[in-house]
Formats: sequence, C-alpha cells, structure tokens
Amino acid sequence: MNMYVSNLNFQTTDDDLRNLFSQYGNVTSAKVITDRETGRSRGFGFVEMDVVTEGREAMQKLNGKEIEGRAMTVTIAKEREDRGSRNNFGGNKKW
Repeated sequence: MNMYVSNLNFQTTDDDLRNLFSQYGNVTSAKVITDRETGRSRGFGFVEMDVVTEGREAMQKLNGKEIEGRAMTVTIAKEREDRGSRNNFGGNKKW
C-alpha cells in the first residue's frame, strides 16, 4: 500500500517517516520529497507498506496526528500521471 503523507515539518527525514510508520507494520520504503535545486524538503512524502491492513491502520492512526508541530495528512497515494515531454518541442509528436 502506497501512502501520500503531507503537511510534514521541513526537518522530517526519510528515517523519521520510516520509524513513525513502522509502529504499524513493515515499511518497504519511506521518502520525503525534496526540491531539486535546494535539497530542502517540500513538506510531503510517500510511505509504502507490504500489508494493506497494516497500511490502513497506520493511515487511520496517523492521519491528523500532530508531529513536530504540524498535523500531518495521510491518504492513499494516487498513481503518478504521465506528464509527457518536458521540453518545448511539441512533446511526443513524430516528425
């Protein structure tokens, strides 16, 4: 189960997320998303857990919980959308 975690304190690390969610089961990955240029946290991340029931319990218990002064939000992560080409040459057009 892949979860989207938002409203994180900017000091929260991958290990902090892993430790928090591991109270409810096995965490296969935990990643705080950072800005490419500055390396600073963007205030959200993703946590993946093996067992759906453990993920749901973590989501239920941690959604709205205040961590480091901020009430975080935990939801099921949406599938990543294909954003297409990131250049100015017409995307995926074939010439």
